[in-house]
Amino acid sequence: QRRLVESGGGLVQSGGSLRLSCAPDGSMTPINLWAWYRQAPGGERDLVASVSSGSVFKYADSVKGRFTISRDDAKNTVYLQMDSLKPEDTAVYTCKWDRWLPDGSSYTYWGQGTQVTVSA
Repeated sequence: QRRLVESGGGLVQSGGSLRLSCAPDGSMTPINLWAWYRQAPGGERDLVASVSSGSVFKYADSVKGRFTISRDDAKNTVYLQMDSLKPEDTAVYTCKWDRWLPDGSSYTYWGQGTQVTVSA
């Protein structure tokens, strides 16, 4: 049932950079909202960044100025560029896409998550 696949996670030193990618593993219906979440060890799953089909960008305060969400419509891929990484950014990062249906309902697609570890 999972339709999204993330890649790009790994181990990086504090101050380094990583770029995460999220794309369908097959065909995908039109999407209205693309988002990245993260869950730190022992923590909750929190929204990190999102971009809508209307190109409205939102970021958590903790990552503003350091992370950038973007999308490539031709490739149907969403990215999360992470710069100036800190140890507190260590978490499993998960992609989430939302589709809003004409009848007012919605459907959510999740990825499997990719581990990002930032060492001091």
